[in-house]
Amino acid sequence: MAAAAGGAEGRSPPSGPSPRPGSPPSPAWGSAVVVLSSDSEPEVVPLAERVKRRLPRGRPSAEGSAALRERPCGSGQRPAVGGGGRTGTGGVLGAEVGPWGGANGAGGAEGAAPGLPEAALTEPEARPGGSPPSGGSAENSPMPKRRKYSQKEREAMCQAAWQRRKEREARKREQEQEKERKKTLAKILKAQRPGECQKYITVVLDPAILQVEGGAQVLAALQSANYSCVVERQAVPCSITWRRKAVIPQTEDGDEWTEEPNVLVLLRLEEFLSMVRGYKQEAQGCAEGQKETLQSFVAQVLKKMPGKTLAMTVVEVEKYFRCLRAQSKKRLQKATAHRNEGDEQRRKEVQDSGLEITRLDVEEALVDLQLCTQVPVTFFASWEEVGEFATMFSKAVAEAPYKRQQEKTGFSFYLENKWCRGVKVDPSGKGLFEVWKRQIQQFNRVSLEMAEAVVTAYPSPQLLDQAYSRCSSEQERENLLANILVRRGEGVTATSRRIGPELSRRIYLQMTSHDPDLYLDATG
Repeated sequence: MAAAAGGAEGRSPPSGPSPRPGSPPSPAWGSAVVVLSSDSEPEVVPLAERVKRRLPRGRPSAEGSAALRERPCGSGQRPAVGGGGRTGTGGVLGAEVGPWGGANGAGGAEGAAPGLPEAALTEPEARPGGSPPSGGSAENSPMPKRRKYSQKEREAMCQAAWQRRKEREARKREQEQEKERKKTLAKILKAQRPGECQKYITVVLDPAILQVEGGAQVLAALQSANYSCVVERQAVPCSITWRRKAVIPQTEDGDEWTEEPNVLVLLRLEEFLSMVRGYKQEAQGCAEGQKETLQSFVAQVLKKMPGKTLAMTVVEVEKYFRCLRAQSKKRLQKATAHRNEGDEQRRKEVQDSGLEITRLDVEEALVDLQLCTQVPVTFFASWEEVGEFATMFSKAVAEAPYKRQQEKTGFSFYLENKWCRGVKVDPSGKGLFEVWKRQIQQFNRVSLEMAEAVVTAYPSPQLLDQAYSRCSSEQERENLLANILVRRGEGVTATSRRIGPELSRRIYLQMTSHDPDLYLDATG
């Protein structure tokens, strides 16, 4: 049996917690194992050696082993003896005494605790920081104690949290303001678009316009165009002004209105002719009476309405000139019939003719007005035309902010026309034909008609390249496009010409040459 005891000493601990069949339950590691035999003395394995055998990865410290040896035994337990000794029991094979109690080891299954014994389990609590030993499980280790902060540290943490909260609220307010600003800007831009801007414009007419012969027609034309009209007394009689309603009112009192910087004055024919006559007398050096002129009238209007852009209209001027021609013919006929009348009658006719205003007098007065004040004067044959003009003028005033916004381009030389804009090509290939035509137009002295003739014959560069490959000689390739007809104009004025060998040669060189420094047009 000594050999059995020696085998028990050198045997390694079992790899798993489950015992072998037919053997007593395995004790918890850290317990004393005593092998008894009838013909040999019992041999006790020291605790430190047993712990080393049980824990090959992590070994407890010597203090843990000493605590385990000093632990008092319970009822029916054998103490772990450090030296040799004899037991009073013989003939017991494989009896194991563990810390769970029981004389014959039968109670081992009831009180067995997994892992280290109690002394070893309490060892991590004695370590600084409560860290478990090597090889131990972190789940079995106690939770670390929370750090206690001082009053100053708590105040600093509260201040930092409050500051972060304020920053979050400020960022949120900024995002809401930016969102509201974008929404307002989109609404303003929508209100400036044609078709929408007329809803925010109100036409203000002076009551004197309705007292004129055709003033009612002007009001009816504006109302038929769905413009809001208001009759109010203006600083200048027979004038029309405009007001724009704010898209986003700044106050809650009601709608806000802004005066537009435009004013249209309707001059009666008699007033206009009187002003032209005053200019004529002033130009002739007659200072009698100091009659009003067009310049003095414009100065008075701008003084009453500072900052306004003035425009004037006059009705039935051509009718006056027709009547003047008819009167001249009648006087000529009378003069022919009464040729023998006295000189007094003849002088009276001359004086009467001097009071008349001719077309030349009107043109001179208008030129002087344009040069000095840049105020336009528009003539109309009837009041119906004046109503149409007032409607178009109102539309121009309403769309003025939108057009000013459209004119704000990145470059002052940018031209919004068909030639300067690029060609948009969609994924399906629509637009490539226009790109090919633009490439031909880039040649010197190539018009739109010539480019259209070339791309009509060869709708793509690949087709033109295939046509070049089918030619048998270099001369044939250069003259491939020379006979393509170019048609200009329509109807009886239509003409035609050919592309010619020069342009055909340049297009050929551009399509086939591999020289990047080749100069296609030596004369261009």
